[in-house]
Amino acid sequence: MNIQAHNRHAHPRSSDFQPHRRRMMFFIGATWFAVSSALAPALTHAADQAEPLALRSIMQDMKRDMQTITGAIAEEDWKTIVELAPKVATHPEPPLGEKMRVMAYLGTDAAKFKGFDAQTHQAAQALETAAKQADGLGAIAAFAKVQSSCLACHQNFRSSFVSHFYEQK
Repeated sequence: MNIQAHNRHAHPRSSDFQPHRRRMMFFIGATWFAVSSALAPALTHAADQAEPLALRSIMQDMKRDMQTITGAIAEEDWKTIVELAPKVATHPEPPLGEKMRVMAYLGTDAAKFKGFDAQTHQAAQALETAAKQADGLGAIAAFAKVQSSCLACHQNFRSSFVSHFYEQK
């Protein structure tokens, strides 16, 4: 046997392993995909419950501002309403990662959720305008619209948010 023939049998060329390597890489990739796909919902759910959402803190701040506005309307304290209505209208948004988690959870209901937020924004701006004019009836009407949009959003989403993001399953 000559040296070339011996080397070919003793040390096969890498091209001889290409079909096996491709099958092995496919198998590894398919296994990784299957395992990660199976674990993703559990890991996402665990991440969803890992810490309170910033959205909860934002809602608590808005609740406090809305309660203060209620008292200010009763006392015709237009200055306080002018100060707080823009905070309600332009409330902070959650951090990007949380916002993506929430939107992914909402799925096709994301537009509805954003719609309630837009209604709240517009009504709070109208409340500010009415307060600047010391228009008590206009402020009450605008405040009612803010409350209505908040209530509609809460009735549509609060229970499922609490269940998904906070309760142990």
